[in-house]
Amino acid sequence: MKRVLVLEDESSIRGFIVINLRRAGYEVIEAESGEEALERLKENPDTTVALLDIMLPGEDGLSVLRQLRSRPETRETPVILVTAKSSELDTVKGLDLGADDYITKPFNPLELIARVKSQLRRYTSL
Repeated sequence: MKRVLVLEDESSIRGFIVINLRRAGYEVIEAESGEEALERLKENPDTTVALLDIMLPGEDGLSVLRQLRSRPETRETPVILVTAKSSELDTVKGLDLGADDYITKPFNPLELIARVKSQLRRYTSL
């Protein structure tokens, strides 16, 4: 089963994402802080996609992204930034730091699932 990490500090948004991913057949690992997300990834090295919120208290999603890209075991893990930050500058910054995709809130859950599937097709066909 494909495993997706969801890093989101707002429980209602995280729950919405988790429910939709589970309905689509994914196993989901939840984290509400950057520190917790990094720990969950260590515990679950076979995570296939990471969805990261950017604006978090403490270690933010961009910091988590930098750490993922600096570690050999997670360097190739697809990362989708899921955030309320919608300016072109924010999008470019996230992609330049190594994100594979970027989706802004509010979003359609079907679009989010399609983006996850797209990343899985890309990375599992290599």
